[in-house]
Amino acid sequence: MMRSLFSGVSGLQNHQTRMDVIGNNISNVNTTGFKRNRVNFQDIIYQQLQGAARPTEDLGGVNPKEVGLGMSIASIDTLHIQGSLQTTGVGTDLALQGNGFFILDDMGKQLYTRAGAFSIDADGVMVNPANGMKVQGWMSREVNGFNVLDVSRPVEEIVIPVGGKDPARATTMVEFACNLDKRIPELAENPTGDQILRSTWSTTIDIYDSFGDKHILQVEFTRVPGTANSWNAAVNVDPQNEVATNAAIGFGEEAPAAGGATTFTVNFSNNGTLLSAEDGDGNVSGASGQVQMNVAYDVQTATPNEDGTPVRQEFALNLGTVGGFTRSITQYAESSSTKMVEQDGRNMGYLDNFKIDSSGVITGIYSNGTTRTLGQVAIATFPNQGGLEKAGDNTFRTSNNSGIANIGPSGIAGKGKIISGTLEMSNVDMADQFVDMIITQRGFQANSRTIQTADQLLQELLTLKR
Repeated sequence: MMRSLFSGVSGLQNHQTRMDVIGNNISNVNTTGFKRNRVNFQDIIYQQLQGAARPTEDLGGVNPKEVGLGMSIASIDTLHIQGSLQTTGVGTDLALQGNGFFILDDMGKQLYTRAGAFSIDADGVMVNPANGMKVQGWMSREVNGFNVLDVSRPVEEIVIPVGGKDPARATTMVEFACNLDKRIPELAENPTGDQILRSTWSTTIDIYDSFGDKHILQVEFTRVPGTANSWNAAVNVDPQNEVATNAAIGFGEEAPAAGGATTFTVNFSNNGTLLSAEDGDGNVSGASGQVQMNVAYDVQTATPNEDGTPVRQEFALNLGTVGGFTRSITQYAESSSTKMVEQDGRNMGYLDNFKIDSSGVITGIYSNGTTRTLGQVAIATFPNQGGLEKAGDNTFRTSNNSGIANIGPSGIAGKGKIISGTLEMSNVDMADQFVDMIITQRGFQANSRTIQTADQLLQELLTLKR
């Protein structure tokens, strides 16, 4: 009877623990990124009343006689099952679809979370606003004018400088992709009998100097008289200015000096593709590869050189590839197109907005129309994520059985995909928890009846002496 009392007590205690876990699960049914727990029971040591006996020639074997001494908790597991995703529309809200955890810095200690309700603080640092822990990742570094991410470096805090400046950049390359109509006649007679030019074709594009000041590049094409596949092109920068910018063009490594040639000739093959170009000094491009010419003009708003001459700004004019047609100037029997497709200059801009893609890459969007890679959110995975310890504040920390964090970009080495503008909901299933609560309640009641019945038996013993 004493054994049954203690067995009942162990049942009461451990079912109470199970009820505590269920209560915690239910209380966190709406906690972002929460992972529910479950309790597993096991029986404990047995008292052996009689040992087992092996079979003999005369008698068969005898099984052992054992009385159990109750039960205990085998484990309390954290179930890292994917929770449903809730769309919020907030750009800094992040959810993970698949394995992994976001990394937070808590005053030098790394913690891990599935709750991605992040925001930007006053210094532009991405943080968990509930506790100020800093989201970890990698910031980009500028290399040769381009922002590059190196995810092999240790993780660091992520800074998104909203309102930060994007410096102006002078145009260094202008690319052509226009078409000159093969059908344009070269000359026509006017009523007086003089020959006049019937048609020319002009292309324009905005370019920028080192201050980010905008200029207009104009290239005007006219067919070379007496030819079928050659056009003269006149280059001008800011043709509307009262003071000429002294634009000049030519082949060579040095910038064309003011007063140099302002025209060049473009030659096409009978296939309509680019054949060659010739500057005003008679220099001819190569028979293959890119056809590029240097253009220079005066930057009138810059401080003059020591000798009093204006500062010259230089850029390359890329006519395309010999024999090419996709991103090259061509001559087909189609309407002429005004298209200088690309230039690499820009004015100064401010960071207006940013977006986070499925790889966790943060791209800044500036008011001058440019985009820059700012950084990338890091993801951690573990050999045994069930071995992580809950640290409160929706976070986990490593334990002796979780293994070391494997940190890297999302979508690589089994790491899940990041979805911005969403949050992962709790994975607590209310129906499952209520059923588990009923089972736990009945288990608790049954163990209490064991104690009550054992007490009644003891009471009967005490009444024998009456």
